[in-house]
Amino acid sequence: MDVSRQQSEPSPERGPRARTRKLMLETATRLMQSGFTPSVSEVAEAAEVSRATAYRYFPSQAALVHAVVDEALGPILDWRSDAPDALTRIADLLATAMPRIDEFEATFKAALKLSLDQWAQRQAGTLGNEPQFMRGHRVELLRQATAPLEGKVSKESREQLAQALSLVFGLEVLIVLKDIWGLSAERAQSVAEWAAAALVEAAVREAQTAAR
Repeated sequence: MDVSRQQSEPSPERGPRARTRKLMLETATRLMQSGFTPSVSEVAEAAEVSRATAYRYFPSQAALVHAVVDEALGPILDWRSDAPDALTRIADLLATAMPRIDEFEATFKAALKLSLDQWAQRQAGTLGNEPQFMRGHRVELLRQATAPLEGKVSKESREQLAQALSLVFGLEVLIVLKDIWGLSAERAQSVAEWAAAALVEAAVREAQTAAR
């Protein structure tokens, strides 16, 4: 799942400030898991924290949602693989990511709603000074997953493959396969893995044909 690159205030390692930040994140996560995209003020009220304190930790809704999404992504952001082939790496990435995305599906949908709402506001010229919520973690994850293809396919083909893989990795694939097709989370992951493997194999075949 892709998220904002904006940075919220760094978390202290211990003490009252760390506990307050943790409380706010837990409260925001609970609200987002219920399908609600809260403002900083709404999280402050639900957590029984003053608005002034809340805004010191999270100066904007985008910064707050970014922090919540990073917490929800958890092990996905820490994903690394030393597998020597792209098929294994991508399968491992999907196996790591898709169950986590399903677990926090409501949170990620709430974040997606914020992104779409901001897009509409920008189009209407009503966004004002609110920082933009941008998403982009999947770009680096997929570039890392396709790294074993370096030297085997062209740079352009590898980048195109990563872009194509982004269509079968993340929240959006669950929206299509679960909400539209009515698949279970497990079946949706299986379809995503099949599609990802097919894309990799097609890119390799294309490179081999061009070489001949």
